[in-house]
Amino acid sequence: MINKIKIMRNLMLLAIIFISLFSCKEKQSNTSETTSTEPEKIAVSPKTYAEISVAQGGEWIDGSKGHKEYNAGTSFKNIDSLEVPPEHTDHSWFIRYEGPGWENSQIGYRLYLDWRNAIDIFGKKTDSLVLPYVGQDGFDSYHEPSAWGQDILKAGKSMGIGGYGRVINDTVAHFQKVENTQAIVKNSVRESSIDISYTGWNTGAETINLNTQLTIFPQDRFTKVELTPSKEISGVCTGIVKFKDIPLIKKEGVKWAYIATYGAQTLVSETDKLGMAIFYKLDEVTEQKEGVNDHLVVFKPSTKPLTYYFLGAWEQEPNGIKNEASFLADLNIKLESLENTNAINQL
Repeated sequence: MINKIKIMRNLMLLAIIFISLFSCKEKQSNTSETTSTEPEKIAVSPKTYAEISVAQGGEWIDGSKGHKEYNAGTSFKNIDSLEVPPEHTDHSWFIRYEGPGWENSQIGYRLYLDWRNAIDIFGKKTDSLVLPYVGQDGFDSYHEPSAWGQDILKAGKSMGIGGYGRVINDTVAHFQKVENTQAIVKNSVRESSIDISYTGWNTGAETINLNTQLTIFPQDRFTKVELTPSKEISGVCTGIVKFKDIPLIKKEGVKWAYIATYGAQTLVSETDKLGMAIFYKLDEVTEQKEGVNDHLVVFKPSTKPLTYYFLGAWEQEPNGIKNEASFLADLNIKLESLENTNAINQL
């Protein structure tokens, strides 16, 4: 009887040790507090990846463009969360590629974590995860073609693809006035996400807090977005950047709809093709309209999460979508999935 008790005690001890080791390993794999020059330490065979990486070793100085710049940085460091410093703005050289990024084997995205708050596309020519390398060999080197791909979307004054803002008198207010912005990176086996909290976002006569979550999954090109305003205000919106001679495509189901564009609308060349789309719930939206720089989807006032999906489909992606007919066929499959399940079923 004593031997049985000892055996049981030893088995329980081994189980506790195993659980502890697994927990430590998982915690280590999910942290991004390593330098971005060692991507193999991010996780074990990840299918998705998100990061935010900031400059080290320099200091904030008065810059030549009338705002503070982070000067003489020696390296970048990946971190799990960031409270955006008050000095940071566009082209201040502090955050690698200017904000958080997320990707899977097919596509990558980034969000400008400053007043612009637009979402950009990294077109990929490889199915490997590449973000840890982007912007390491020159701050904005990702604008140039490389073996992995490049930044392919010219966001300009728009919200890019699936960015968010607020329509006031037909003008989209971005995030020029925010008291505080915090971003948190999460990586797991099933997905990667960026959670962003905007405190004291002021537009017109309204000031609210806005929580957002952007999630990418192991397969397919889409990002799922949830916006949660702290109070009901009109005009919260998303959209797709407008380009001359690229028509808007629209389709409605019973519960969901999409807007999309397809054509030569990249920075790569005058013939390079890209498709972009946003899927949205009809009962959460007050209207679809045209803005100055964006095809807009405007949400109803709400304090409940507003859910939508966006995607880009670049023709140079390996085994990617090569023409408009294939792009629309893919969108229609996704719309049917949303109609039936309220989610996009991954291939």
